[in-house]
Amino acid sequence: MASIPSLVFYVLIFLSVYVQVFFFVTFFENRKKIVIRDGKTKLSRYPAVTIVVPCFNEERTVYKTVRSLLDLNYPKDKLKIFLIDDGSTDGTWNIICHFEKYKNVKIFHKKNGGKYTALNLGLEHSETDFFGGLDADSFIDSESLVRIMSYFEKDESVMAVAPSVTVHNPRNFIQNVQKEEYHMGVYFKKMLGFLGAISVTPGPLTIFRKKVFDDLGPYRHGHNSEDMEIACRMQQNQYKIEYCNDAYVYTSTPMTIKNLYKQRLRWMYGLINNTIDYKGVLFKKKYGNFALFTLPMGIISIASVSYLFGRIVYNFGDFLYSKIIILNAIGWRFKMTNLHFDSFFINTQSFVFLVISTYFLVIFAMIFGRRMTEGKWRFSINMIYFFPVFSIIAPFWLLKAIYNTILSRKPDWR
Repeated sequence: MASIPSLVFYVLIFLSVYVQVFFFVTFFENRKKIVIRDGKTKLSRYPAVTIVVPCFNEERTVYKTVRSLLDLNYPKDKLKIFLIDDGSTDGTWNIICHFEKYKNVKIFHKKNGGKYTALNLGLEHSETDFFGGLDADSFIDSESLVRIMSYFEKDESVMAVAPSVTVHNPRNFIQNVQKEEYHMGVYFKKMLGFLGAISVTPGPLTIFRKKVFDDLGPYRHGHNSEDMEIACRMQQNQYKIEYCNDAYVYTSTPMTIKNLYKQRLRWMYGLINNTIDYKGVLFKKKYGNFALFTLPMGIISIASVSYLFGRIVYNFGDFLYSKIIILNAIGWRFKMTNLHFDSFFINTQSFVFLVISTYFLVIFAMIFGRRMTEGKWRFSINMIYFFPVFSIIAPFWLLKAIYNTILSRKPDWR
């Protein structure tokens, strides 16, 4: 009879495989609906849009961010750009002041209060029917906004549209691994879009009907994850969110393990605490796949990583302890013997094949995500590096996020 730890392990492996297969089936059912447009996009009409750029100590990137907005293929008289300095202590204010000469640009300076307060200041001054934000470390393709707006034109029930976010100019190993992770995210979010189950409306260029904020209220702190909180609030109120896979946004990502850890700790803390805040929708059919799939999937992922990491640490400790006992008993004896491969010793248990299948499905997600963002079917060695890198460091920010949640400790923004 299998032990309880083994049963838990098998259940978690099964659920992990189930999630990947579910995404794969969703892909095959909807693959013909995935459109990747080339060239310029035209609309029958161009609604006015306000885009807010919240800035806090972004002197290195904000100029290029604003230039990408000014270069959009969208009528300038229909595009309002608000640049909001959220109490920066560097030269951000001096840089954004250079754009005050543009008729469609307004600049604001406020005391530091966090990104959500800067977005809300933009909301207060916005007079357009559509509203969105753009992080000051991100840059957008000239066709991104018009492609996003085409979703609103096609379907009046759509209340928000999120873009495809990918890594801008990766310079080192850590950023290249993150690039593959972002490609995988593009694939998963498109599938969640088909399922009506998107849980994050990312800061870089998600566009909303302003009606969302008129009806549901402004941005909230959301545990430093206002983009996740507003998406959960929309799902709770059954507001439709779409995903525009060919609206490209390029974002700067952490270059070091330390900075990546800080970023993901904040994201994971936000995921855990927003899930707690919206636990009332869990498993309730009227909230659709968001309640039946997305939130449970997040909980399963947290439980799986926590359990498997704990089991690995325990087994490794038990192994070391047994070896120490043997060494104390018989001393150090090491003898090199002739090593040879014997296929008899290959582990053929079914769960091994399930794990391998999961890896293949994740790699497929990365490859197709790359196809949607770069137009290329191409394998990269960084896809293989993704597994050991994130397997080693992800449990640490997850466990720290759980620890912070238990003790009500909020992680730093940076």
